[in-house]
Amino acid sequence: MTPIQRSYVELHIAVFLFGFTAILGDLISLPALSLVWWRVFFTTLSFPFIVPVIRLFRTTPTKTLLKFMGIGLIVALHWVCFFGAIKLSNPSIVLVCMATTSFFTSLVEPIFSKKKIKTYEIVLGLMIVPGMILIVNGAEVGMLLGIGIGLTAALLAAFFATLNKLLVGKLDEKSVSFLELGSAWLFLSLVIPVYYWFSEEGRSLDFWPQSTDWLYLTILALLCTTLAYVLALRSLRHLTAFASNLTVNLEPVYGIVLAFLLLDDKQELDPGFYWGALVILLAVFSYPVMRRWNKRKQNSTL
Repeated sequence: MTPIQRSYVELHIAVFLFGFTAILGDLISLPALSLVWWRVFFTTLSFPFIVPVIRLFRTTPTKTLLKFMGIGLIVALHWVCFFGAIKLSNPSIVLVCMATTSFFTSLVEPIFSKKKIKTYEIVLGLMIVPGMILIVNGAEVGMLLGIGIGLTAALLAAFFATLNKLLVGKLDEKSVSFLELGSAWLFLSLVIPVYYWFSEEGRSLDFWPQSTDWLYLTILALLCTTLAYVLALRSLRHLTAFASNLTVNLEPVYGIVLAFLLLDDKQELDPGFYWGALVILLAVFSYPVMRRWNKRKQNSTL
């Protein structure tokens, strides 16, 4: 198995676990802010067993540490938006919103990497738009806010995936995961007290997990976060951020199938949702074909 093939296998495992994340987010009774805090708390606790933390801070330049910790803040905001959108709509709709990450990445990645925008990536990204229109048109009014926040989560995902791609190789995947998720926990630990003291909603924030929440949070933290995050980061060594995010668009496939089997999402979805999801998946599977065609076109002009 070549490094690229191994990267795709690892990424698909990570994507399946990410798809299960939405199911757990729906099953856990906590609001988004508390849920993400507990998620990154448990995840951060797991890393000292696999990462030499003291040596990491002693040997890594401060500038590099701060860059990865800054990305961690984006990750925290992404997850708060992601789970907040699930609470406002349902896992299936939010997972499809996340498929627009490839479109946002096609715009964001060239800005940071200073590379030329690839026309076919823009075309693939735009192919997702009609699918989202079908989904939005068929959604209930009460779910529209969830869709908007879900799209915001996708935009934030495009940013942190692109930034991670630029920095990959400076540290190993486990160390990067620890820094980013640890800084996400620190950030939310500062936000929650401020939210509590300065807003009426914060004072009624449900913070402590219920009985079954503990099991779901453990699975969410160790499998769907620690393991999935490390695998996804490692795959970036051999895949572009756009190719990675387009593969991550399979998250709706895994997640929607799981939601259909385990939850009652199918009762809340109309045919427009499934047609929209089909359009988005066509864009996902078109990427390897268009990429291969673009390479042949470039080679033929040399």
